[in-house]
This record gives sequence, structure tokens and C-alpha cells, in this order.
Amino acid sequence: MSETYVPVSKNQEYKTIYQGGDGEVIEKKSRFIAAIRPVETEEEALAFIEGERKKYWDARHHCYAYVIGERAELARMSDDGEPGGTAGKPMFDVLQGEKITNVAAVVTRYFGGTLLGTGGLVRAYSSAVRAGLASSVIITKIPGVKLHVAADYTNLGKIQYLLAGRGIGILDSVYTDKVEFVVLAPAKEVSSVMDALTEATNGKAEIEQGEHCWYARIDGELKVL
Repeated sequence: MSETYVPVSKNQEYKTIYQGGDGEVIEKKSRFIAAIRPVETEEEALAFIEGERKKYWDARHHCYAYVIGERAELARMSDDGEPGGTAGKPMFDVLQGEKITNVAAVVTRYFGGTLLGTGGLVRAYSSAVRAGLASSVIITKIPGVKLHVAADYTNLGKIQYLLAGRGIGILDSVYTDKVEFVVLAPAKEVSSVMDALTEATNGKAEIEQGEHCWYARIDGELKVL
């Protein structure tokens, strides 16, 4: 079942899962066990869902929702035998509300003997996904460009000050007869960063564009993905 999803434009930053997590909600003795995982393809999502089915083979329901694509082009969900609209859609709504893509969520239910009603099911499945997300590592993937910067030592302080002021991360540095940096700039700021470096060093810095990549800050550390 496809659903409308708020997309991001191609090559814009987007939120996703770096490391999956698990959560559990108990509602009137029914257990709702959530598993959240990063996925890049529908095949990965389906394999993950099947894995949860095998892991909890004796459970009554394995409901799921997944969203895939930088622009969230693909979205699927399933109630897996629960009343229509009480499981997959609420799970999807949580992912949509967080604007997360390339993610799959499975909630396994062990029936506790008491009917919850549609409202109770919606709350339980939604809460289980939120619990799973709370234990996951969520990141913002940013499109970036590596810049190779070389300059003499008289311009070192200016370059470091400029980069720090713009929040530009330094991936590598080499100190020989001159200083050389590999820095990671957001793709949308490449031109302005290059212009600023040129101006700050009075045109003496050598600046070359390198490869394009995705990156994120994880626990305060810059990481190329």
C-alpha cells in the first residue's frame, strides 16, 4: 500500500537511521515489540521483515512500515491481520512525522487476551515505533564536497578561523613546506566557501574541488558515509 510522503529534493540533506534500535510496549498484557533498522532497498526491507517473522515465529502479528529513497519515493505498510488502519498506517505516520527515510519498522504483537479496540491498537503500535526510534541513532545525511586547500603558513590561522566560523570540518591535514587541508563543505555552500578562502588569503590559497560524498555528524564527530 503506497502513501503520500513528504519528500526531500534530490541531493538535499535528509534524516535517516544510522543504527537501528528496539523498543517494547505492554498494553493490557499484549506485548508490542518494535525493531527499527536502516534499509537502502526494498529487498533489504523485506528480508528484515522476514527475519523478524522467523525470530518471533509464535507471535500472532508482525506489522510493518518502511520508507525508502532520498526523496522517500517508496512507502509500504501492512496491518498483518490487525483491523484495517490500526497498525501499519499508525507506524508509517510516526516515521512520516519524524521525516525519516531509508528505514523499516516491524512491530511484533503477542496477544495478551484482552481486546484493545481500534484506538488502543493505534496507540500501542505508534508508541512501540516511537520506543524503537528512541533507542536508534538518527542522523541527518548531508551532501558534501571535499575541498583540497593548500597555503603557506602565514595564512594558516586565517584558514582555520574561517573554517571554524562556518562549521566546516577538516578531514585531513599535512604540514610540510606548506599546509594542506582536506575539508568537507556542504554541497550548497561550496562556491561561497571557496570564495571566502580566496578572499581571506588574498588569492594565495590553492583550492581544488574533490569528490562528492554524503556525511553526518555522529556524537559530535564528522563521519563520511
